[in-house]
Amino acid sequence: MYKKIDNDVLKELKEILGDGNLLTPEDDLDTYAHDEVAELWHLPEAVARVHSTEQVSEILKLAQAKRFPVTPRGAGQGLSGGAVPVFGGLVLSLEKMERILEIDEENLMVSVEPGVITGNLHREVEAAGLFYPPDPASLDSCSIGGNIAENAGGPRAIKYGVTKDYVCGLQAVLPSGEVMELGGKVVKNVTGYNLIQLLTGSEGTLAVVTRILLRLLPKPEQRVDLLVPFNSFQAAGQSVSDIIKARIVPVALEFMERDSVLAVEKLTEKEVPFREAAAHLLITLDGNDKAQIDRDYERIGEICLENGAIDVLVADNPQMRERLWENRKLIIEALQNLSPQHIMDTQDIVVPRTQLPHLLPKIKEVGERYQLPIISFGHAGDGNVHVNIIKDVPEEVWKNQAPKAAEEIYRLAVSLGGMVTGEHGIGLTRKSFLSLGIDQAQIEMMRRIKEDFDPNGILNPGKIFS
Repeated sequence: MYKKIDNDVLKELKEILGDGNLLTPEDDLDTYAHDEVAELWHLPEAVARVHSTEQVSEILKLAQAKRFPVTPRGAGQGLSGGAVPVFGGLVLSLEKMERILEIDEENLMVSVEPGVITGNLHREVEAAGLFYPPDPASLDSCSIGGNIAENAGGPRAIKYGVTKDYVCGLQAVLPSGEVMELGGKVVKNVTGYNLIQLLTGSEGTLAVVTRILLRLLPKPEQRVDLLVPFNSFQAAGQSVSDIIKARIVPVALEFMERDSVLAVEKLTEKEVPFREAAAHLLITLDGNDKAQIDRDYERIGEICLENGAIDVLVADNPQMRERLWENRKLIIEALQNLSPQHIMDTQDIVVPRTQLPHLLPKIKEVGERYQLPIISFGHAGDGNVHVNIIKDVPEEVWKNQAPKAAEEIYRLAVSLGGMVTGEHGIGLTRKSFLSLGIDQAQIEMMRRIKEDFDPNGILNPGKIFS
């Protein structure tokens, strides 16, 4: 189906890229053979580190002519295998396109290249008194381009939404090499089909994004964080539902079960607060009205205590807030550390918030039934739970039982009105479960869209569809 990258193609790539930007030694290629999903590894034939839209366009034109596959890659922080080059070919790395081009304080917008690290963007706009809400847990290592590809969310999604809610414009290169300019510095735009939203979350299968225009907000002046421990999953889940029912919308409403907290304690060698509690909620409120925030967090405290919370810890200074959130952001690394091979299978299911009290105990039942260690945490405020099956069992058990447990968890989520992924994407790891979440008519429509954008199938092949 695809052709190998031969010496003639390498010569043309070097002419497009210039010195030092085409990698072919195997030692250099290894970094680009995987993302953050353990046990997924496919070596590309070459890596092109591009610096401009023009280079991306010329490379895709060459790929069309020579019929070799191209896998776009941001910072390689994905959790679905979306940037893994399953057919070899060329990895198109956007890591060197890392400029913040403009912070427009009058229009409350920022223009960036796709390689900009999300945390760096946060710091730059906040220095100007502005705010970019989407905050993936890997924000200090993931890129904005990768966030666009996966429609990344994060803890603040409950109040502020996800990446798609802030994208006002894109420059994108089609698989043909043609460049599209979508959107602009406008708040309203219904000029034709919304191709911006189609590309956001398309996992690099339809086009390569080379410039991004994002909407900003004024930075909130006040913030408070709460840590609330519980003796049961059900009590924590019920508190989430009751908080939303009380018409209080926190910035973040995170769930962590005991084993995830203890894993962080083991990793950092620092004791965490309320370490013996079965579940923790980590809650953030923000705004400009301190009195209103105080009323809201007092009401949240009352709701949690009525549901059996052990205590309510208020973190109202930067040092305490940082400590609480550091523990939350280290969970994935800490859980990987529990496996002798640092391997785990992560599900990214999402259900209606009201179903969390039913979902969480049933996940534990799946672990017990298949005799696998399963640890959950995630964004309780929007029903997005990260379910982690830890590889701390014999290889034969892992190969036989883990896929069955994963499928049962996906089916459980769908049975509760949910979906198989909330923010990590389908990629390689979930494509066999795509039909659990959406019907065949939708899948066929998606296939036709892919074929219209990329009739020769050169761009990020092997992703989303079986």
